[in-house]
Amino acid sequence: MPCACQNKKRFEVVTTVTDPKTQQPKEKVVFSSPHKSVAEGVAKRYSGSTVRENDPKK
Repeated sequence: MPCACQNKKRFEVVTTVTDPKTQQPKEKVVFSSPHKSVAEGVAKRYSGSTVRENDPKK
């Protein structure tokens, strides 16, 4: 039986980088936290980053 903490929503700070080989944009998760306020604070350090909600149940 899995731990209940594994079923909580997580907030990810995502940046978009360009793959040098294919010149296609790729998303890269640079930080993950169960707290939205912490993720938003970290997102301020990365220009052009966004915060997205990751639901592990999906």
